[in-house]
Amino acid sequence: MTVIAPRLTLERKLLAEYDLIISLDEVGRGALAGPVAVGAAVMDAAGARRRVPEGLRDSKLVTEKRRPDVAARAAAWVQASAVGWASAAEIDEVGIMRALGLAASRAIDGVVAQGALLEGALVILDGNHDYVSRVHPSPLQVRSVIKGDRDCASVSAASVIAKVTRDAHMGELHGDHPLYQWDRNKGYASPEHRAAIRDTGLSPFHRASWAIADAPTLF
Repeated sequence: MTVIAPRLTLERKLLAEYDLIISLDEVGRGALAGPVAVGAAVMDAAGARRRVPEGLRDSKLVTEKRRPDVAARAAAWVQASAVGWASAAEIDEVGIMRALGLAASRAIDGVVAQGALLEGALVILDGNHDYVSRVHPSPLQVRSVIKGDRDCASVSAASVIAKVTRDAHMGELHGDHPLYQWDRNKGYASPEHRAAIRDTGLSPFHRASWAIADAPTLF
């Protein structure tokens, strides 16, 4: 299967109208345990003239072994990047969609803290649903882009940065909860993970409001 490399076609077009693009992508939405994470990557007109880093793809299309190197080059390529989080407890409290909005809002705040200005900026959100506008306290201009993580290089950068960061976090949580094998399944519903839940019960990092016992395998 031929993998299409992401390009900067849309970003360059939009940067004729906007000063900045803040691209977002989420990781961990379908997991049974751990936080949901949203990566943010900032692109300006000067940055959009630079060559896309070799190997940059949607994080799902990059092997786990290669992801850290690709993420490091992506972070060095964009003007700023950040990862926002919403915990399992927040997901249980407010639901996954609002939790995605919280994580996205925190990622945006992270790049603003690095100097990105929201005035004159456009937020590109992978997918077909705007989950951030109603949550972030500042007015945002948001455009949802279906398959943005595949086609838009700046969204691919946000995707791989968020994926590597969340995977590392799940590896850290694994140290205190090794029975769930989060170092391997990253909190998703692998057979081993579900078996450990049946045998041991839920940890404080599981999304307790979900029907975990009957969850399908998401790989």
